[in-house]
Parts: sequence; structure tokens; C-alpha cells
Amino acid sequence: MTAAGTAERLDLGVVLQTNPPAWRVVDLARRAELHGFSHVWTFDSHLLWQEPFVIHSQILSATHRVTVGPMVTNPSTRDVTVTASLFATLNDMFGNRTVCGIGRGDSAVRVTNGKPVTLAELRAAVTTVRGLAGGQSVEYHGTTLHLPWAPDSRTPVWVAAYGPRALALAGEVGDGFILQLADPDIVAWSIDAVRQAAERAGRDPAEVTICVAAPAYVTDEAPSGTPAGTGGDGPAHRGGRSLAHAYDQCRWFGGMVGNHVAEIVARYGAGEGTGTGGDGPSIPRALTDFVAGRVDYDYNEHGRAGNTHTAFVSDEILDRFCLVGPPERHVERLLELKALGVDQFALYLQHDANDETLQAYGELVRPAVQEAGRVRE
Repeated sequence: MTAAGTAERLDLGVVLQTNPPAWRVVDLARRAELHGFSHVWTFDSHLLWQEPFVIHSQILSATHRVTVGPMVTNPSTRDVTVTASLFATLNDMFGNRTVCGIGRGDSAVRVTNGKPVTLAELRAAVTTVRGLAGGQSVEYHGTTLHLPWAPDSRTPVWVAAYGPRALALAGEVGDGFILQLADPDIVAWSIDAVRQAAERAGRDPAEVTICVAAPAYVTDEAPSGTPAGTGGDGPAHRGGRSLAHAYDQCRWFGGMVGNHVAEIVARYGAGEGTGTGGDGPSIPRALTDFVAGRVDYDYNEHGRAGNTHTAFVSDEILDRFCLVGPPERHVERLLELKALGVDQFALYLQHDANDETLQAYGELVRPAVQEAGRVRE
């Protein structure tokens, strides 16, 4: 990261669901690596989809250089010492090619009628996983633990966050910060909160890797409805995908984000400078206003295109939260995110154009971003 806060390079990651068959997930990961992606992430919700860490082992075996991890795991459904041992084992088998995305717990917890962990519990989990999976001794439940067989293991821990206190935690203890939406205004606000927290904690803010994750869908027309360019990026290349179809395929994401935002609104209020007594943390209205029409949510449809509980998510919200449109629109947004200090954009592939999206990013989007700035080889 430069002194001005701009990322020196922009890595690309892909976020996969571990839907059966598992070989398809492994194949998409392999294709992502061939198209220049640096990270492969998966959901971690053991009842909704297949067990991700078993598949991570196969992904690492089938690839050569990508870093692999969950987006995101949690300290509620998985004991943190087991999680740390898991990462250390993968590192011993495949080299230090793992990363741990972690949060308080969402679908994996809620489908069992559980509750997300507290921020204090999340903070402890971050230090325990990073320490044990990093060859260090840690204090855990009144005793000192270490993994004597993994002295050279290293796994950075990236914290997923939306609300002010969770953002502060990411800046204070996280090796990285994950924000699951791509609205530039919200990205800027969130990064600023993380960096301020890191600085208050005596850390160099540049040490916290910034990752923005959102669906990406490459279409044949721009948001204005005008056709995209012809030739290699035209309909023949992407199968004639329309903008309206892309919106419908990505609408699930607004529902997923809405769950987290609804909790923030309940805790802090629904706009800037609001909260208990009107003096709560400042939260941008761009983040809170869109959930006004939210009624209910069924976690059995979580993260799925065609989710029936996302009618409140408008096309305008999708344009802000996701990357939808022709290749040049993706390039424009990625360069904007990079200028804000984003180090990695991880694109969700939960739609019907998995292969086409990876191909478009590998052949069109990534080279254009690389030419304008620099993407890691």
C-alpha cells in the first residue's frame, strides 16, 4: 500500500459454494488459478453445503500456487483449536497456502438455531487460531497450548465485519479485513474505520490486508441498457447474457448483506450519527436505508440465486453492491476499489455463469486492470 492509502496491486479471489459434486468445486478452483486468480475461498456452512475443509485439501492438491480458505468460518460451530490444527495440517501438506477468514457466525450458526459469538469471543478466536497455526504457544482456558509438529506453519486471519465495533476489532487484531459488498462509499467508510482502529492500537494500518467480496456477472449491456462493445467481449463470448438476467442472478446477495445490516440498524439506528440516544457510531445511510423493506429471510435459501426473500433488493442496490455489466464496467469499479486501498477483490460465483465469468475475468477484465495498474502475476 502506498503512503496515500492506494493498494500497490489488486489480487483477485473467487468465492465458491461447496455444492455437490465436489469435483466441480475443485475444477472451478483450478480454472480460477489458470485465469490468474490468487485466492480461492469457499462458504463454510456445514449443513447447507458440503464440508469445505475436506474439499480445501483437494483444491490445494489440484493447484500450484493459490491461497485457499473459508469466507468465512466462525468460532461457534468449530472449536478454534481444531480449526488451527486443520490449517497447520494443510500447511504441512501443501506449504503455507492457507488463509482463515472468520466472523461471528451467520448461516452455519443460525440454521441450528444458535447465535453469533460475541466480539470478545471472536477476538480470542483470532489470536488463538493465528497463534496455534503460526507455530506459537497460546493461552487457552487457563492452560498453554501449542502444536509441536507445526513450527513453520503460518496462516493469516482475516476478520469479516460490517458494524463499527467489529470493524474496530478487525483493525486491532486482524491480519486482514473482509467486507462483503463493493459499494465504493461504504468501502471507503469501512476501510477508514479499520485503519483508524489499527492506528489507535499502535499498528501500521498498511499491515491490514483489505479484501472486498461481492458477486461479479459480466453481461452484454451496460446499466444504461446500451449494448456493450462487439468483438471478443460481445454476446458470442458470453452467451448473450442480459443485464436483467444478471440482476436476478445476483439479487440473493442483497438479502445476505441485509441480514447483517438489519442487526446493525437494530443496535445502532438507521442512519448517520444515530444510535441509542442519538449519539451512536456514525453509519452511512447507504448501508442502512436499503433494508427498510426487508420482511423475512429463510436461511434454507441462503446464498442461492432465485432466493424468494430478496424482493426488497433493487437493481440500483445491485449496481452499488455488486459488479454487474460489461467488462469495462468491472474494470472501472476494480480500479476505483484499488484507489480506495483494496488489496483483493474476491468475486462470488453463485450464479449461472461460473465458467463464463472466470473466462471473462481472465481474458478481459484482469488484463485491463493489470495494464492500468498492477495485478500480481
